[in-house]
Amino acid sequence: MRVLDLSRLLPGPYCSRILADFGFEVIKVERPGEGDWVRNVPPFKDGVSTLFQALNHSKKSLTLDLKSEAGREIFLEFVETADVLLESFRPGVMARLGLDYERLSKTNPRLVYCSLTGFGNHGAYRDRPGHDLNYIGLSGLLNLTGVRDGPPVIPGAQIADIGGALWALVGIQQALLEREWNGVGQRVDTSLLGAALSFLQVAKAQETGGAPMTPGASNLTGGWACYQVYATKDGKYMTLGALEPKFWENFCQAVGREDLVGEQFAQAVKGEPVYDELCSLFRSRARNEWVDLLADVEACCEPLYSLEEALDSEPVRALGMLAGDHILPGVRLSERDVSPPATAPALGEHTQPLLAELGYTADQISALQAQRII
Repeated sequence: MRVLDLSRLLPGPYCSRILADFGFEVIKVERPGEGDWVRNVPPFKDGVSTLFQALNHSKKSLTLDLKSEAGREIFLEFVETADVLLESFRPGVMARLGLDYERLSKTNPRLVYCSLTGFGNHGAYRDRPGHDLNYIGLSGLLNLTGVRDGPPVIPGAQIADIGGALWALVGIQQALLEREWNGVGQRVDTSLLGAALSFLQVAKAQETGGAPMTPGASNLTGGWACYQVYATKDGKYMTLGALEPKFWENFCQAVGREDLVGEQFAQAVKGEPVYDELCSLFRSRARNEWVDLLADVEACCEPLYSLEEALDSEPVRALGMLAGDHILPGVRLSERDVSPPATAPALGEHTQPLLAELGYTADQISALQAQRII
């Protein structure tokens, strides 16, 4: 299947890269002479942005000036051959180019047209710019991070961006499935604000039940001693997630503190005796000593790793998600392997062969280059 990817930065390219990982032909449509801004984001390896490589490997690059009439006409020819179009412009941009869903669905009724926007296609915020931090802030998600009575903490991953990519992927796959049933494509509309909101299922349920979550003080945000991060003797950390009574009891028995079995849900507040004792307990051993002690204990107590440590750890390596410098999709299919990552394309690397497939001659391609249409 062929995907025309007009998106840039992180969310859209990550979505289409997963499609490429599973064998889709992804054509990254870029502006001549400029391309995706991520091409210029450091650090670099062998002259290529490592982030651009991570998000765009296994794709093809087609340069095309969509602001020119000739460029749009060529693009419409590609639309006739495509199964999926992915774009991440603000609402209205594609319509001003004459390339909105209403137009393209007439050109190709089987086209699945996915719009991945910041705030959705409706409402007062639809035209505003934004980034991941804005979306998780507006959704309420950021307010739930951090420690009790402290400021919010910016997460180490782009939650709205990655979540938006995955929701776009879900929508595209659902639309392709429905196309198998009814023979026609459809528009898929998802947003990064909506993606951030979708992570708040537990928080919304808590609010509905009259027990709203608060940062560092609720059951799953650090309020319970049994669900907490503890510092170890060597300045590293262990994560304790013994929410079920059996796991808490196993932990207490393994560390010789059966007297704490009935204190599972003690508050994780400095000055609270149970919490203070657990803090002292974890500081009595180095992290690796805790790992060894609890290796055969079902207590939901695991080390907190740096990224470097995680990538070299047994549980991560066992997932089979690492391929050279790349993290592959976190899903496996019994009848299809993930394609080995290929090098990310140079800007416009595939423009000439793709145009040749449409029937353009070498002279015509040269003329388009001279006019900076490609």
